[in-house]
Amino acid sequence: MLLPRAGRAAGRASPPLAALAQVLRLERSRRTGIVFPLQKLERYLAPGTDTARFRLFQPGLAALQRAEALFMSDRGHPIDYVSSAVRMDHAPPPALPEGHTKKMNFFKVGKYFTLVDMPGYGYRAPQDFVEMVEAYLQERRNLKRTFLLVDGVVGLQKTDNIAVEMLEEFGIPYVMVLTKIDRASRGVLLKNVLEIQEFVKENTQGCFPQLFLVSSVEFSGVHLLRCFVAHVTGNLPTVEAS
Repeated sequence: MLLPRAGRAAGRASPPLAALAQVLRLERSRRTGIVFPLQKLERYLAPGTDTARFRLFQPGLAALQRAEALFMSDRGHPIDYVSSAVRMDHAPPPALPEGHTKKMNFFKVGKYFTLVDMPGYGYRAPQDFVEMVEAYLQERRNLKRTFLLVDGVVGLQKTDNIAVEMLEEFGIPYVMVLTKIDRASRGVLLKNVLEIQEFVKENTQGCFPQLFLVSSVEFSGVHLLRCFVAHVTGNLPTVEAS
């Protein structure tokens, strides 16, 4: 399930590096920066900075390729828009495999899992956000993971803290995803990454310790993130280290 802040940008056409094969043709440092953007930042950190949480999930090539195949629709493996829901009782039944969004939108990824795009929780959130989203989070027993999208330029805001408190209260495993990293300067990005990781370490129990960085423009981090989705939904036999 994806839980974005309200007002996030609409999707764009797939960039050239959306294909993993294209990324693999790049020279090594550029390739690493696209697939593992956190590692790209390591060289700019002060000596002695703890970067263990930068590499907790570091899949190898086979896992990345398997994840890419899951996210590519074809006749034998459709990725279908299932339905929208404005209330919990409108959601697809649990028997199903598990811009500015006003409703919950369900996307079935073949026979493997369902992704749910949730309304944003910021100042433009729909009035029925509590009834819709909180009910879904509490009642969806086959929910595997929630992804909390944080703007990479502005970092954690008060509304993000409210969302974190909600997820912690419900005891739901979740992940922080820092978006729009192509828009942030290196200094701002480093500051936000370190502040968020410190926040996760000191203030959360249910958050995965590694932060995921993504750019829909450059496709940085997207290969890694969808590999993590495949992993937590049980669709990777093993996740070997690269």
